[in-house]
Amino acid sequence: MKPFTYERAHTPAAAAAAARQPGARFIAGGTNLLDLMKLQIETPVHLIDINGLAFDRIETTPDGGLHIGALVRNTDLAADSRVRQSYPLLSRALLAGASGQLRNKATTAGNLLQRTRCPYFYDTNMPCNKRASGSGCSAIGGASRSLAVIGGSDACIATHSSDMAVAMRALDATVATVSDDGSVRVIPIADFHRLPESTPQLENALRPGELITGVTLPKPVGGTQLYHKVRDRASYAFALVSVAAIVQKDGTGRVALGGIAPKPWRVEAAEAQMPHGAGVVASHLLSGAKPTRDNAYKLKLVERTLDAVMNEARS
Repeated sequence: MKPFTYERAHTPAAAAAAARQPGARFIAGGTNLLDLMKLQIETPVHLIDINGLAFDRIETTPDGGLHIGALVRNTDLAADSRVRQSYPLLSRALLAGASGQLRNKATTAGNLLQRTRCPYFYDTNMPCNKRASGSGCSAIGGASRSLAVIGGSDACIATHSSDMAVAMRALDATVATVSDDGSVRVIPIADFHRLPESTPQLENALRPGELITGVTLPKPVGGTQLYHKVRDRASYAFALVSVAAIVQKDGTGRVALGGIAPKPWRVEAAEAQMPHGAGVVASHLLSGAKPTRDNAYKLKLVERTLDAVMNEARS
């Protein structure tokens, strides 16, 4: 690990201002950042500890939704009675992620900001456009069994690993931020994560120095809410395919997918097909997919997992 300087931020504006210096990074739980620093994939010269900021609360909004502070730990969010009752999809997704120890440290904002990555990203002996722009993508033509079948590009086919973000996408969450001048922004979760295109190193819509302050969930939509995650191990493994679904009594609903793209994958137009069955919905969700020989199985796995979810919701 390379040397770095460290400071504790006392106000959001001060944290955002400090982050404008080249090579600065925010740190809270550090569950992703510290691992990458040890491998010298991330080499920040200055860390800004934001744990002292008052972003650790879950509060009901005037319209009946929930505002989740950026520093709310994943364990606390999954266990909150309001989340379990009104947004069970989110609780299920959180409990499917990582391990108990990591969930105790990982924060809401950090979960959204974890790097979109693949095994080649971790191997500094292999070319990776996310680590060194223009160096190439080793996953294309390499081992790609767990990687993206849709939304990738000639520069990157890594997948976003967050379970929480998939649930947030199905729930139409918004992300609140603040900049060093005190200006605030609200970013729809649909626009927060970026596809790689020709710049896979740019993974989200944040501007330099912009700090996430929280995530807001709109008023609950009810319905049966389920999260199914298919993975190689029963725990502590990323999804090969995950399905976040909200199914209403009339058969309509929402579906977001994880494990198949560089961002949580939702196609609202596909949801109109839910009364017609999982196969029809899956074909719309995966329209334009470009699987490799290694991961083409994911196309059928999406359909089968979605079918299982829809059958469970109807039972």
